[in-house]
Amino acid sequence: MELQIVNGPETDHHKSYVTNKMIEFNLKHFPDELKGRYQEVNLLLQDTAGHIYGGLVGEICWNWLEVHYLFVEEACRTFGYGKKLLSAAETMAKEKKCDFIKLDTLSFQALDFYLKQGFEVFGTIHNAGGYSHYYLTKEISQKS
Repeated sequence: MELQIVNGPETDHHKSYVTNKMIEFNLKHFPDELKGRYQEVNLLLQDTAGHIYGGLVGEICWNWLEVHYLFVEEACRTFGYGKKLLSAAETMAKEKKCDFIKLDTLSFQALDFYLKQGFEVFGTIHNAGGYSHYYLTKEISQKS
């Protein structure tokens, strides 16, 4: 059998095939108590009329919460909303008995903000489009 690599159309079916096969493979290697621990995290920052001004998108997977995106509209920054979004995500992670939160940021984004929230850099790529790309983690204490 000869296979070829194509840059095919992006459809939910194609993405689901690859994602589901990877999950299937991973599940063979994880302990039973971690299987089935997946939840999307979609926290919104909105006003009473429902207008969205930011949010946090991520996922709880096995024993961690991964933040994919955290955004607050520029006019709403400096009011602590980013910190509140991270705090709400951390509360969710604690409830789900996660051990840590992980995320990444570029040098022109929010490194100092994340460091102030207790995150630590565990890896850096220095030539990411002329910027540095930081990978961060924060251990979660299960004590209340």
